[in-house]
Formats: sequence, C-alpha cells, structure tokens
Amino acid sequence: AVVAHVVASGAGFVEDLDESFKENRKDDIWLVDFYAPWCGHCKKLEPVWNEVGIEMRNMGSPVKVGKMDATSFSSIASEFGVRGYPTIKLLKGDLAYNYRGPRTKDDIVEFANRVAGPLIRPLPSQHMFEHVQKRHRVLFVYVGGESPLKEKYIEVASELIVYTYFFSASEDVVPEYVTLPELPAVMVFKDGTYFVYDEYEDGDLSSWINRERFQGYLNVDGFTLYELGDTGKLVAIAVIDDKNSSVEHTRLKSIIQDVARDYRDHFHRDFQFGHMDGNDYINSLLMDDLTIPTIVVLNTSNQQYFLPDRHIESTEDMVQFINNILDGTAEAQGGDGLLQRIKRIIYDAKSTIMSVFKSSPLLGCFLFGLPLGVISIMCYGICTADTDGEVFEHEGAKKESGDRELTDEGSEEEQEEEKNGKYTELSDGELKQKDIMEKKKD
Repeated sequence: AVVAHVVASGAGFVEDLDESFKENRKDDIWLVDFYAPWCGHCKKLEPVWNEVGIEMRNMGSPVKVGKMDATSFSSIASEFGVRGYPTIKLLKGDLAYNYRGPRTKDDIVEFANRVAGPLIRPLPSQHMFEHVQKRHRVLFVYVGGESPLKEKYIEVASELIVYTYFFSASEDVVPEYVTLPELPAVMVFKDGTYFVYDEYEDGDLSSWINRERFQGYLNVDGFTLYELGDTGKLVAIAVIDDKNSSVEHTRLKSIIQDVARDYRDHFHRDFQFGHMDGNDYINSLLMDDLTIPTIVVLNTSNQQYFLPDRHIESTEDMVQFINNILDGTAEAQGGDGLLQRIKRIIYDAKSTIMSVFKSSPLLGCFLFGLPLGVISIMCYGICTADTDGEVFEHEGAKKESGDRELTDEGSEEEQEEEKNGKYTELSDGELKQKDIMEKKKD
C-alpha cells in the first residue's frame, strides 16, 4: 500500500504529454521519457521516473518532467529522433540533449540540473572554486579572457555538457598550487590533481575533453566500458570477484590502483584503469572464458585485447606489461577482421540459444524446435516427391517406349505377315521380269 501510494503521488509530478506538446514545449525546459506501453524496460523505468518528478519538484527546479507514449504520437517522437524505448531527452529551446547514463534517480536528476543550467558556470571566488571541487569528481575550467580558445571551449561545452561540467575563472581564483605556463588555458581537475590542455601534445580540444572526462580509476561495468570506447584510450581492467576477499583478488585490484595513481603522468593520455566485478561481460566481449582474478587490457576501438604472458606479481610487472603494449611487443588478440566477425555471429547465436534454454526450456523448445520440425517435414516432403517423380517418369518413359515399339513395328505375327506379303509380292515381280528377259533373249 505504501509503495502504491508513493508511485501514485510521484505520477502526479510527471505530466502525460500529447500532440499539443509540440507547440508549447519551447516556453519551458522539459525532461521527457519517450516510452512504449509494451516495453519491459519502460515499465521498469516508470517508478524511477516518478521519483525523478518528485525530486525535481522538491528542488524547485525549472525543469518540468513529462512522459509521452511514442507509439501513440509517433510523428512527434520521430521528429525528436526517438529510435528506441525508453529514450530520455532534455529539451531546451531548439536543442535536444540525449541522456545515456545509468537509469537511476540520482543520475537522471544530476543530468537534468547540469544541462538545464548555464553552459559555462563562472567561479567568482576561491571559496566557490573549493566548493565545486568537493562536489564534482571531474570538472573542466577555462582561465583567461576572450580568445579563440574560449570560443572553442564554449563550442565543445555545448556538445559535451551531457557528460560533465564546464566552468570559467580568472587567474586570481585558481588555487595557488596550480601552475599555468600561459594564458588563456583549459584545465581538468580530477584524482586530486590537474592537467593543463596542450594543443600540440593533446590534439583537438574536443577529443581531449572527451578523453579526460573520466576519473583515472573506475569501477567498470558494461555501460561504462561502452562509454569509454569514445575516449580512444586502452582500458586496463582487473577482473575480480568483489565478494571474494582472498589475497589474489585484492592484490590485483591494488596493483591497478597503484599504477593509475603513481604513473598517472606517464599513462593518463593512453590508458584508463579500473576493475570489473565478475567475468561474464568480459567473456562475452572476448568470446573466451577468462579465469578470475586476472588482468586484461582492452582496445575498445577495434575490439582487440591483450593478456599478460606471465603472472602479474607487482606494480613493476604491470608497468612492464603496459610498456610492451605501447611499443608493440605485446601480442594483440581478437580484433574486428572478417574471421572475428564470423566468430562473433556464431558466438552470439550460440549464446542467445543457450540463454533462452536456460531461462525457459519449454519456450526454447517451442521457438527452435517448431521451426526445425517444419523445415524437416518440408525437406522430407521435397525429397520424397522427387523420388516418386523419378519412378513415375521412368515408368512412363518405359511405357511410352513400349507403346512406340508396338506402334512402329507391330506384333510379331503382323511383322511375319508383312514380311511374307512383301516376299510374295517381290517373287511375282521377279517371275514376270524373268519371263520378259527370256523372251528378249530368244
């Protein structure tokens, strides 16, 4: 009863949207869930979405929370680029921002507040700077006045605001421990330190911000690993069991953490570090069964991976393994070649069939047994029809041949009579001819 009351009250803060939304939306900022009534993921999101509505109302946020049945209003959903369900978008004026994070109340609310606010947030004092640092694990700051770099910074922020925060500050607001080689400058603060953007070493500003928007060490799951694919970095992961407190599991996790912290300046441009609980996702990604605990380095851009050729005993072993990858001496496995793609298709098909049979054997027998049975009956029918046809054709040809023989030559008696008749006819002629020849001779 309590749960039903909470859900019902939460639904009151979420507006059901119809075709009039298209005309009225530009007057406000909207956070909208485009759903389908039959979608299981949409049903799972519904109570979370009601909590989001309550939270945004209690915070006094200017963002309005709504939901739209994309199957009933398909033209509007198509106009907003909805391709799957559920799709969460924040609509701000003429702009639409897609939400791609975890479907939890806190993450969705944080996304809405970040995108709905100013694109670049000013930091007027050191006190405010320190406060922001405590609240955000990763933040980007532009320092300086008007410049082409600031214009580029604003352009990148409009694109990547869905992922992280962007701030601006004057030089006297920056903490004293920060050393800037020149102004203007763009910095990222994370992992208790900072990095200054260098156009010559880091390349395009957008690419650099996209690479640096994650902490140096993460608890990696499938969604995070997918997001890390956009950074272009190699991902070094300790695959462990979080519930297993044995020395080996703890040791490998500590090695990865130590490398991420102590060798940050050496590897942060090329590597992302973290650990993953369990090997199920890694097994499906590598199409192999990895024994945990273990360490694997993934190249998410081309689906290659690296496994250490010897047991990782210390931080030095891990550093050596990483250097071997960077200089090309470590053997890469996997990839996105033709053979790997074929292997992926076979593996995915096998995994799908196995998962269906494990979850519901009866459903698996129905889904796969029925089509196989129909195909088998069809094949049997075709083969049987061909064999009978050949027999009938052979017999027909034989009968036709026999009929033709009887028609052309007749029976033996008829042939004998015809032969005798012909012989008699020829004999009379010969006799007459013989008489004439004898008369001429005489």
